[in-house]
Amino acid sequence: MTSAPKPLHWLLIAATLVVLAWSGLAPYDRATWWMEVAPVLIALPLLAATYRRFPLTDLLYCLIALHAVVLMVGGAYTYARVPFGFDLQHWLHLERNPYDRIGHFMQGFVPALVAREILLRGRYVTGKGMLGFLCLCVVMAISAWYELIEWGAAVALGQGADEFLGTQGDPWDTQSDMLMAMIGALSALVLLAPWQDRQIAAVLKKSRG
Repeated sequence: MTSAPKPLHWLLIAATLVVLAWSGLAPYDRATWWMEVAPVLIALPLLAATYRRFPLTDLLYCLIALHAVVLMVGGAYTYARVPFGFDLQHWLHLERNPYDRIGHFMQGFVPALVAREILLRGRYVTGKGMLGFLCLCVVMAISAWYELIEWGAAVALGQGADEFLGTQGDPWDTQSDMLMAMIGALSALVLLAPWQDRQIAAVLKKSRG
């Protein structure tokens, strides 16, 4: 469907690989790093394998790269120790490092648009209301699975899972994480749907031409 990758796509690939190498050079906790960057290590070859057959919009590629950076930075420091999170904690007068909230916001923001693009381009659903509802359902399912993975890690590793969980003593951390994913999904659907629609139209026009 497409020729050689665009310069923008090469830039995104290069930037992602550079940050991946940096994050894996000397992470705070190696086991946590593997668990945090696992989605990136899965997504990169998957995106490469589907690039010619099902290229995504530039908007989505940029957002996926941004999400990958959030994950890799969290993997390098662990979420509770990311320096930018401590800056936010100071600026906003918070009781905890909020970087993990950013991660879960992105966990909703980006997958919502991924689901939307797949559903629209595959013509699986056309009604706007149902489309938004299904995208939100996909996000909440992903968020729930992630929390189950965290629970499994806690059971399997015991104290060794503390860095991965990053609860920072919050008894409602699971619920807060899922709420942030939902807010991220709703924000993406409200703010970026028209922009994504225009880019999808351009991709489909190019594939037909």
